[in-house]
Amino acid sequence: MSDLQPIVFPSLKERVVIITGAGQGIGRVFAKGFALAGARIVIAERNMPKATDVAAEIMQAGGEALAIETDVADPASIERMVQAVGDTYGRIDVLINNAAIFSTLAMRPFEQIPLAEWEEVLRVNVTGVMLCSRAVLPLMRKAKWGRIINMSSGAVPLGRPGYLHYITSKSALIGMSRSMARELGADGITVNAILPGATFTEIERKTVTPEQKARIVAMQCVPRAEAPDDLLGTALFLASEGSAFVTGQVINADGGATHT
Repeated sequence: MSDLQPIVFPSLKERVVIITGAGQGIGRVFAKGFALAGARIVIAERNMPKATDVAAEIMQAGGEALAIETDVADPASIERMVQAVGDTYGRIDVLINNAAIFSTLAMRPFEQIPLAEWEEVLRVNVTGVMLCSRAVLPLMRKAKWGRIINMSSGAVPLGRPGYLHYITSKSALIGMSRSMARELGADGITVNAILPGATFTEIERKTVTPEQKARIVAMQCVPRAEAPDDLLGTALFLASEGSAFVTGQVINADGGATHT
């Protein structure tokens, strides 16, 4: 029976968990939730004041957290972050690729999206995920254990208009997750994607009116607005021993707005 304990009660105690973009929104809730599960949290965030605030919240609650300034669009910045984590803990167990450009984007027809904005979104949302995933591989491979969780979007199966660069970038993460899973399975590393629905956080969303929010909720089987807490259980499962045989999967966590 003792062999089943880490599966029935998936333990994240002392696991080193890197969460990109954890200074606010979903990433912040993930950081605090994983810390409550006993994990050592690395807040890889470009906005250091926000990262420091989240780390302080975790430590004040008795958890362990390390804030490291990180720009996921910059390979050198990522390498410095991974080096610092390796020097501090000697291991990396979980990477949650959460950092992305979205809330600052204006809705517009795709032919009106400036090329520079298109390229910036893909650089952060797609290339940044690949760069972070690549950077953590040496320590995960050494341990023959790792979890990579890519945050895609429930807007992908909906084909939501007005955000073609964002939808394109989040679509890419589905294919990336499946292909990475094929490449890394023999190393004991799983790769999965979570598709959140319209998740409402403290981050201002000027493009969503109360009427639009009501229509979003009406699409769901669970008739209430989605909060970051609604995603935490899925992320904890995918990071744990309980998901050891789950890889290359796309998990919708959108209250039943889509069925894929």
